[in-house]
Amino acid sequence: MPLVHPDALHFETAVESYWEASADPLGLALSPLHRDETCDVAVIGGGFTGLSAALELAERGVDVRLLEAGHIGWGASGRNGGFACIGSHKMSYGTMIRRYGLEATRAFYGAMKESVALVADNAARHAIDVWKTMQGEITLAHRPDRLDEFREDQRFYRETFGEENELLSRAELVERGLAGPEFHGGLLGPVGFGVHPLNYVRGLARAAHKAGAKLHPRSRLIRWEERDGHHRLATAEATLTARRVIVATNGYTPEDVSPRHAGRLLPALSNIIVTRPLSEDEIRAQNWTSEVLAYDSRNLLHYFRLLPGRRFLFGGRGGTDSSDAAAPAYRAFMTDTFRRMFPAWADAEITHFWRGFVCLAHDLVPYVGALDDRASVWTALCYHGNGVAMGSWSGRAVARMLLDEKAGQAMPAVITRRLARYPLPLFRPLYLKGAYLWFNWQDNH
Repeated sequence: MPLVHPDALHFETAVESYWEASADPLGLALSPLHRDETCDVAVIGGGFTGLSAALELAERGVDVRLLEAGHIGWGASGRNGGFACIGSHKMSYGTMIRRYGLEATRAFYGAMKESVALVADNAARHAIDVWKTMQGEITLAHRPDRLDEFREDQRFYRETFGEENELLSRAELVERGLAGPEFHGGLLGPVGFGVHPLNYVRGLARAAHKAGAKLHPRSRLIRWEERDGHHRLATAEATLTARRVIVATNGYTPEDVSPRHAGRLLPALSNIIVTRPLSEDEIRAQNWTSEVLAYDSRNLLHYFRLLPGRRFLFGGRGGTDSSDAAAPAYRAFMTDTFRRMFPAWADAEITHFWRGFVCLAHDLVPYVGALDDRASVWTALCYHGNGVAMGSWSGRAVARMLLDEKAGQAMPAVITRRLARYPLPLFRPLYLKGAYLWFNWQDNH
C-alpha cells in the first residue's frame, strides 16, 4: 500500500495555489545539476528547512549544494497556509513532561517561540516581503464545553511557560471581529503572525544563493550510494558527491531512496481553499475583520485567516487519497464546510484549491539530528503541520549541529532523542484512516 499516490509527485508542475499566482519572482537563474559535482555538504530539499540549512552553512564558509526535485519551494514550504506560529508537535505537553521532563519541555517551547522570531528576523535581515500580518493566534472553541479546557490551558501556559493567553467569550469574539456560528469562545495567544510562504521561501533562496550556496532545482534524487566514506547522490542528469548530507524533504521524503527514513514518517494531506476578494459589506456581514491566525478546537482542525487584499484562506486536515481523481471531492467538501462555518460568505467564489503533505512522526514531535553513527547523514523534519517557523529554526539548528558537536548538546532533548519507527510501517495508511475515524468521533461528542 503506497504512502502517497504518484499524482502527488508531479515535480515538473507548480501547484496552482494562490501563493503561486501572487508571489514575487524568484529572480535567480538557477539550473538543474547537469554535470558531476562535489561539495562538502549536500542538502536535499529546497524548502524552509533545506534553505535555512544551506544559508547557515554558506554564511559559515562551507561548500554546500542543494538539490530540489521541483522548483524552489515546490513542496509544503510553498503551499502551506502561511502560519508562522507555535505548534510543531502533536504530543500533549503533559505527556511531553512525563517523557522528557519539565525543563526539556520548557526548552522545546522556548525553541518554538524562537522559531517564530527567526522568521521575522529573516524577513527583515534579507528584505523579504512576506506580507506579515498582525501578531497572535487564536484557538476557537467549536463546542461550548471546550471553554473549560481553555481555562485549564490558560492556567497551564501561565504556570508552566510564563505565557499569558487571553480567554475570550463568544461576545468578546464578536467585539474583536472573530464571529461565526460555530465559535463559542477562544484562547488568544501572543505569538505568531501570517506570511506569504512562497515569498518567504524564495527570499531564503535568494539569501542562501547570495551567501554562496549553489542551488539546483529540478534535480530529483533517484539513487543514493555510499562509497569510500562519501555519499553519491544521483539525479537523472548527474551525480553530486559529498562528505555529509542533510535530508530536508519532510512529507515528500522518498523512502526508497533514503532508507534511513523508511518506516519513520507519515505524510498526511492538508487542503486549502482561497476566496475571491471580499467586499467591505461582506466582511461586515460576517463580522470577521481580524487578520489574526485562527484554528478551531477540533482534532481534525480547520485553520483560517483573512489575507491582505481581503481574500479568505480556509484549510483543513483530512483525507487519505492524494490522487488527482480525488481532488474535486475534497474541494467540494472544503467549500461546503467553509460555507457552513462562514455563512455570510456562502456566495463568495472559491478561486483557488490545492493540497499537500504535512509530516507526522510516530513520537509526535519533530526530529533534528544525525541518522548514522558517523554523523555523515543528518535530517530535520516532522513539524506536524506547523513548519513555517519550526522548519526555519530546525534547518539552521541541524546545520549548526553538523558543524559543532556542542551545538547538539544545547538543543532541546524533545527533538533530538530519536526518529522512531512506526510499528508495522506497511500499515501506516491504515493507521491514518483509523485515526481520522477516531478523531471525527471525538470532535462530535
